Amino acid sequence: MATKLRAVTEADLPALQQLSRTTFSDTFGAVNTAADLAVYLERAYSLPQLARELAEPTSTFTFIYQDEQLAGYLKLNWGATQSEAQGADSLEIQRIYVLPAFKRQGLGRQLFQLARQTAEQLGKTAIWLGVWEHNDSARAFYQQMGFVVVGEHVFQLGHSTQRDLILRKTLV
Repeated sequence: MATKLRAVTEADLPALQQLSRTTFSDTFGAVNTAADLAVYLERAYSLPQLARELAEPTSTFTFIYQDEQLAGYLKLNWGATQSEAQGADSLEIQRIYVLPAFKRQGLGRQLFQLARQTAEQLGKTAIWLGVWEHNDSARAFYQQMGFVVVGEHVFQLGHSTQRDLILRKTLV
């Protein structure tokens, strides 16, 4: 199976929106109310919001394809674009999502490797992310990748206040 990585462009915004909404809903839809999910999806993944994020010079979006099919994406932030102050030496993985049909095929690992390469190219010494405390599969994946819990923050999903764990991996 052939995989390909490609930077997301402005022309890709409708595909990015659909992919974002589908993967987020797949991951969190069954454990949240439909109303809270709808509010979050409209706020976080509207076309204007995604266009603003894509235009940020210290953020990147990358699509991953498996056998020519769009399978997932990665969003990275550094500098002031990080969703929370974690220092100039850090790169944030804000989003790493893979469609259900493509999970457990190593695509998340490939996206993580891209994040690591980007961090190294930018001279960063750490990668961090927030993960929902009850997302056991993601937490297990990040533990395998060498992340450790260093804190927590509030994640607002519609009217539901949730707890994300802050995970950090120091780069050697």
